[in-house]
Amino acid sequence: MTMLRRSWLWTSAITSVLAVVVMGLTGRAAAAENRAAEPVSKRTAVSGEQSGGSASSQPDKRIKRDHGFYEPEPLDFDDHQGYVQIFDGVSLKSWDGDPNTWHVEDGAIVGESTKEKPVANSYISFHGFEAKDFDLKFEIRVENGGGSGIQYRSQVGLPWRRQPPPGQTIPELKWLMTGPQADFWFPVTPRQSEWTGQFYSENTPLGILAWRGQVVESAPGSHPKLLGNIGNRDALGDYVKVNDWNQYLIMARGGTFIHVINGQLMAVYVDDNPDSSNNKPGLVGIEIEGTPTKVSVRNIWIKKLN
Repeated sequence: MTMLRRSWLWTSAITSVLAVVVMGLTGRAAAAENRAAEPVSKRTAVSGEQSGGSASSQPDKRIKRDHGFYEPEPLDFDDHQGYVQIFDGVSLKSWDGDPNTWHVEDGAIVGESTKEKPVANSYISFHGFEAKDFDLKFEIRVENGGGSGIQYRSQVGLPWRRQPPPGQTIPELKWLMTGPQADFWFPVTPRQSEWTGQFYSENTPLGILAWRGQVVESAPGSHPKLLGNIGNRDALGDYVKVNDWNQYLIMARGGTFIHVINGQLMAVYVDDNPDSSNNKPGLVGIEIEGTPTKVSVRNIWIKKLN
């Protein structure tokens, strides 16, 4: 092949490549021009679809941002759409607990343990139905010391693993609960203070599985593993109100558990063991622990997903 022909072929090849590139760039420019000319509503259809078809009939409370994007609707703890109220505020209908410990007072379920009448761990449980996947909202207040927790996916009647404090007796097994718990404690000591918000497995060898401020995962055949941190444990404690009402949200989805207090995420636990005691449907209940203490829970709403 002569040098002249080689040069001609090389020039032709470069010209062809450049033509393809130019055509591609021209196409991109045209597409960009067309996109710029499109209405914002068309360009951001994906963003608009985030609410889902069924939400179109509901007022849109999302926060509009640039380019047609939205932040989610603000937190509304009083939104009870799809929820049922499991405590009527005046009676203990469908609830079972030691009548010497639990009563209704000012629209709340109240448990008390005093120095004169100390109470060992005791629970009151709701027997209207069992639940596995749900959102549970309630308000809780703990006064004078001691602690509480909300049981969920829990059982009653199982043998109790711990001995009661000296001078106290274990309540009847029907008033003791075993299973997942969202902790809430009066901050008598720094140790007790850091328990509020954590994921605890009551009356099992598992114990505390996700401390406040942690995202933790467990799988069969391995120890729990820290996946990430939500925030400083002590700083998260500043969101907890002492001697006042606190808004608590518990979310259970399959093997994932989320605890939120006063709008602040406190702990996330993921249990990948389908045979775990945490992954069974069960009862909702309230704990009282410690002396002296007064535990009050009100406005209890649950949205069952199955």
